[in-house]
Amino acid sequence: MVTTAEQLRDGIDAIAAVEPAFAAAVGRVGYPLPRVRAPGYETLLRTIVGQQVSVAAAAAVWRRLEAELGEGCAPEALLARDFDALRACGLSRQKQGYARSLAELVASGALDLHALPRDDEEAIAQLVRIKGIGRWSAEIYLLFAEGRPDVWPAGDLAVQIEVGRILGLPERPSEKLTRELAERWRPHRGAAAIMAWHHYNTEVL
Repeated sequence: MVTTAEQLRDGIDAIAAVEPAFAAAVGRVGYPLPRVRAPGYETLLRTIVGQQVSVAAAAAVWRRLEAELGEGCAPEALLARDFDALRACGLSRQKQGYARSLAELVASGALDLHALPRDDEEAIAQLVRIKGIGRWSAEIYLLFAEGRPDVWPAGDLAVQIEVGRILGLPERPSEKLTRELAERWRPHRGAAAIMAWHHYNTEVL
């Protein structure tokens, strides 16, 4: 798990023991803080609401949705509203399709977000059944909402950039190479991803 500061430090230290460049990165920018989200429907709905908009805009839409649907925007409440009601809250036609897909899967019991498969790839396969949730969103959910320690979002641009910078590569590695480079960091690749984002957001002299 990578849900506490201690677990995150332990994971990064394990990588640093086999990858001196990671130890140097910690020396430059320090350890990241854990990023924890509550597992379940609400976090995934917030993910959909926040796609391709600013944090402030997403927060405003969420406030309007809760005013319309109640706290947490329960699946049954969302499914009971028509297009215009959700549009008035700020949800586009596309996002309504995504939100309804999530709500229908949860309300019908076809997707149990509190009993996802323990195997990461199987869990990702379950999550991408939701319209609008691709592999990256599924990986982010498993990493931050479930604290899975070995999830590795190699398709993330910032992760690719920082893996390249940390390892001193001449150019940003491809997704394929980013996956290959991280094989030796198992089973702590989740900590590596969080460290990469931390490094990306920190001014490095």
